[in-house]
Amino acid sequence: MNTLLRNVLAAAVMLGSSSAVLAANDGQVYLNTLLGTDAEYRETWQDAIKGQERLPDWVINLSGRAQQQMSAATEDGDKYLVGALCETETTCTYKRLVVAFSWDKEDAYGMLVEVPEGLPKDKSPTRHAQYRWIGDPDDGMKALLQEQLKRDPNWY
Repeated sequence: MNTLLRNVLAAAVMLGSSSAVLAANDGQVYLNTLLGTDAEYRETWQDAIKGQERLPDWVINLSGRAQQQMSAATEDGDKYLVGALCETETTCTYKRLVVAFSWDKEDAYGMLVEVPEGLPKDKSPTRHAQYRWIGDPDDGMKALLQEQLKRDPNWY
């Protein structure tokens, strides 16, 4: 194989692989991958959970199942990156977490929601849920986190 043909083939392979990488990283951010991709988010989350007792590992590591990509939200004029996790896909009705990171990555807040397992389908999870606040959110932030939860069509 001559040098020109080898260079053309090498360029084609490189272009093809960079297209695949770009397609795989389409700019979407999911809460369960956030701590592994940005040290600032990791530090901020560690500060938010500091002093919290008996948090499950999936909450500490934000390693649960993300149902959808994170989105921007505004509270009291400040922008936040907001996302939600379930412990697992099958326990989403019973164990979920909604998290908001400030746009500057300085603050993080969370709402851990737990519903008794085995709750009959005709019973509203909203009425039986227990909420645990993370990061000492004020009333406005609590409302933002609760509003994110209400967006889930399975939450009533």
